[in-house]
Amino acid sequence: MRLPAIVALALPALFINTAAAQQLTPAERRMSAAIDAGVPDALATLERAVNINSGTMNFDGVRAVGRLFQAEFERLGFTTRWVDGAAFGRAGHLIAEYHGRGTGPRILFIGHLDTVFEADGPFQRWERLSDSTARGPGSIDMKGGDVVMLLALRGLKQAGLLDQAQITVVLHGDEESSGRPLSLARSDIVAAAEWADVAIGFEDGPGDPRTAVIGRRGSSGWILRTSGVAAHSSQIFRPDVGSGAIYEAARILAAFHDSLAGAPNLTFSPGTIVGGTATTFDAQQNRGTAFGKTNVVAESAVVAGDIRTLTPEQLTQAEATMRRIVARHYPRTGADITFDDGYPPFAPTDGNRRLLALFDQASRDTGGGPMAAADPARAGAADIAFTAGLVEMAVDGVGLMGSDDHTVRETADLRSLPVEAKRVAVVVARLMAAPPRP
Repeated sequence: MRLPAIVALALPALFINTAAAQQLTPAERRMSAAIDAGVPDALATLERAVNINSGTMNFDGVRAVGRLFQAEFERLGFTTRWVDGAAFGRAGHLIAEYHGRGTGPRILFIGHLDTVFEADGPFQRWERLSDSTARGPGSIDMKGGDVVMLLALRGLKQAGLLDQAQITVVLHGDEESSGRPLSLARSDIVAAAEWADVAIGFEDGPGDPRTAVIGRRGSSGWILRTSGVAAHSSQIFRPDVGSGAIYEAARILAAFHDSLAGAPNLTFSPGTIVGGTATTFDAQQNRGTAFGKTNVVAESAVVAGDIRTLTPEQLTQAEATMRRIVARHYPRTGADITFDDGYPPFAPTDGNRRLLALFDQASRDTGGGPMAAADPARAGAADIAFTAGLVEMAVDGVGLMGSDDHTVRETADLRSLPVEAKRVAVVVARLMAAPPRP
């Protein structure tokens, strides 16, 4: 559902008016004070969540973190449900909905419950490092973002503003390693995006509180398979033997590099390669085997990689170029390439820029300073991509800030918790103040 024209037109005027005012309304001041007072409880929630291992493949742990957040949303008056993930090979997702009395834009909040740290890893517990920092698995990616979401909603509720909101929350249990088929694993967020007008993602983004993400590159996979005529190596390049499968793979990879490297916001990386007389490759595990000798012409090769683009058009053009390169063969070789649909591009749009302007003004008004758009090259793929083209406005990267996510040094900057929660709460309050839907 697109934002009605009357609302879409009113939103630029809305942030222009707040820019002129340069101050918070009495309700917004109450909301900000409630957020400051709620920080200790929010940190306690974050510590409990971090201390539950929820590596993507630890289904029991993902469900346990889901139950923790489910209870918190229900305390706020949300209706919740658990989407079982058996059909797509994962634990599942938590959906929470609040249907208030307001007639403003419908808002989608996006987060996830899982982390990259599985149950057998060495990094398992919350550790307070100082008054302003703490280390722990998922502390910023993204249990911290989920807690920013809760703290903002608690502020809205205590200020008496939540009852006017129309909000759906989607917390995935498989963001770090998506279930398959992806169309099924992401069907709930697509349905929520079709309902919503505005989407806000609570990832940590590039970790800079002065920025928000209005564009993310999509991420999809590709597999290149080449073939050649098996023969003794002394016969390579003969007209009836040709160049072999490994040379053909090398030709194609070099041509990819020479034709596409350096294009803005486009990357493509061969991450795995196997080649020889006989090869096997498991695309799910991204591993394979190769058998051969140094004195043979390789009969087969497999290369797997990813491709990242900022817009759907860029992805289409890059895939077309790669297919053209693959179609030209060395003598007596063959090749084909397949593309695996992954996370779609989340391109910057005028609507996203309008929402960023609202965040920028809310940040200035709450003492957080100005905000600008993050460089898309510093923002990886994320679930907000599935809202692209379905909502009028979207912003991501407004979760808990910190450093070293996806490593055993993952550290949260706890000072950013109230800062980010206030920004979100004020933006939601101002969105709800837009003219009613017709």
